[in-house]
Amino acid sequence: MNSPRRALIIVDVQQEYFDGALQIQYPEREQSVAAITRAMDTAQQAGIPVVVVQHRAPEGFPVFAPESSTFALHPQILQRLGTAEHDFTKTFASIFADTGLEAWLRERGIDTLTLVGYMTNNCVIGSAAAAEPLGFNVEVLSDATGAIDIVNAAGAIPARQVHETLMAVLNSNWAAVVSSSEWATAVETGNALAGDNLVESAARGRTA
Repeated sequence: MNSPRRALIIVDVQQEYFDGALQIQYPEREQSVAAITRAMDTAQQAGIPVVVVQHRAPEGFPVFAPESSTFALHPQILQRLGTAEHDFTKTFASIFADTGLEAWLRERGIDTLTLVGYMTNNCVIGSAAAAEPLGFNVEVLSDATGAIDIVNAAGAIPARQVHETLMAVLNSNWAAVVSSSEWATAVETGNALAGDNLVESAARGRTA
């Protein structure tokens, strides 16, 4: 297998997830930020382009409003923004919707996207699913993403269950899910990372 041509995508690592209404609950958010910044440093050392994405809502919106303090990038991401090759804002869960990212990646021959950031249960899974019909391979770093507790009319799910369930879902079809340290090793060796597949995941599920 040819060595992957990766881009590291930093998805919405904004203060909303630390000080706002959508505070990340699992994994512990400061630990996940540390994993994200390690991945950024690894990418820079390896010559992997880094893309920083920031979610933007309309003015006056309760979350991600551009005039709010929680719209800002986390300070540790902001410190490294100068090393990113591309940065942009988005208005949908998918990093591709109305952003021009696909064209930017194709111009550079990128075939593999490494996703880190927030939230597992919205923009990470939405972006991974959106990458499939575009033909990009996807990697998700499990300790460099995070989820929230969810309670709504359909049920109540703690953040850990949300996160771990979606990591298994992603790895069954849309992505190779690994830790940030496993990814760093793959970057160092130039190896591709493989996820599982839905058929075999289902077969194991039947016999578990």
